[in-house]
Amino acid sequence: MGISPSNGTLIRGPRRQYRHISSPGWILGWEWAKKEVIWNMVGAQATSQGDCSAYHSDPIPHCCAPNPSVVDLLPGVPYNQQVSNCCRGGVISSYAQDPETALSAFQITVGNAGTSNTTVALPVNFTLNTPGPGYSCGPATKVPPSQFHSTDNRRVTQAFMTWNITCTYLQNLAQRAPTCCVSFSTFYSPTITPCAECSCACASNSTLAALRGAAESTNSCIDPNTRYDELPAITTRGGSSASHPDLLYCTRDMCPVKIHWHIKTNYKEYWRVKVTITNRDFSRNFTQWTLTLQHPNFDNFTDAFSFNHRGLNPYGTFSNDTAVFWGVKYFNDILMQAGPSGNVQSELLFAKGKDFKFSHGWAFPHRVYFNGDDCVLPEPQNYPALPSNSPRVPSSFLSLVFIVIGLSLIEFVF
Repeated sequence: MGISPSNGTLIRGPRRQYRHISSPGWILGWEWAKKEVIWNMVGAQATSQGDCSAYHSDPIPHCCAPNPSVVDLLPGVPYNQQVSNCCRGGVISSYAQDPETALSAFQITVGNAGTSNTTVALPVNFTLNTPGPGYSCGPATKVPPSQFHSTDNRRVTQAFMTWNITCTYLQNLAQRAPTCCVSFSTFYSPTITPCAECSCACASNSTLAALRGAAESTNSCIDPNTRYDELPAITTRGGSSASHPDLLYCTRDMCPVKIHWHIKTNYKEYWRVKVTITNRDFSRNFTQWTLTLQHPNFDNFTDAFSFNHRGLNPYGTFSNDTAVFWGVKYFNDILMQAGPSGNVQSELLFAKGKDFKFSHGWAFPHRVYFNGDDCVLPEPQNYPALPSNSPRVPSSFLSLVFIVIGLSLIEFVF
């Protein structure tokens, strides 16, 4: 955030590469250190004007509240109310998906703040609210003043002061329990490793009754034998919200999202996996979803056939074991609510590196994240095993199904 004598600019950009902010978008709040007011705002608006009775001029300030809350403007506002990187309704893409829409900005004109870097005081108690909790903001920290280049790049001006605020996403603040789990299967074993029991919640006695084929659905979940056209009317929402309870299929893991990883085919120089993400939540769909996988063979990753993808290269150019995947726009970029259309899937093709093997669980992902949240993996001893009497795996088709929800950490700079 940079402050000049009459105005300030706040820019937010998520540095986490695989978590986004969905509709209805972000809400940024802070407390003024003195008796500052916001005279004008471009690219955003305060949610409440506050008490401006002390001002009798025309116009009166945009916001006189000591603790303003600011939201992004919606698309389509007049051009004289816009600045660059504003006006998307508070929706921000992850950096891996679209760097150009991975930040949001607005400009404010501040009164009673002083006119020099010795009189301007840093705001305190910053908050960042999104659909669902999870962000914790640190204090404002002074950094070198921002510089601004003229359109012809022949002149540079700078702000009196600039400060950054880092807001970190923590999954344990967003929800008490995980929100996704992972299951495994392979072409070389009849064993299907399901999501671990109680991965996200433990099924109640009534839920277990539903799993055994009870005719009625429970209060907390839907009988998996219920036909889709027999379901009660449900209001679907996008993103996530802690205030709106999930309505799920009754399962032993009780996770809203499941990722299935199926080892489908073994070729001479390649191997293929099928990943399936299934939404079991009847009350929520996921726009701009992301799936992040950690596997040692991403150094030799060849292609994903129905997902966009990007390597995250967490170790620089030395090695890459992590990649993020997301949907193709207008094709599968929305994971619909539970039902016939509540899944997306793609096949992944890997070249065989020098460390390739099917034994000891090497071919399964080490970590899985859906929307940046960590998903629960099965216990290693339950992974599908190679046949005990065959030292080598014959070539054949592998099928991989995989579903993820999550994020462990996100960083924003203002």
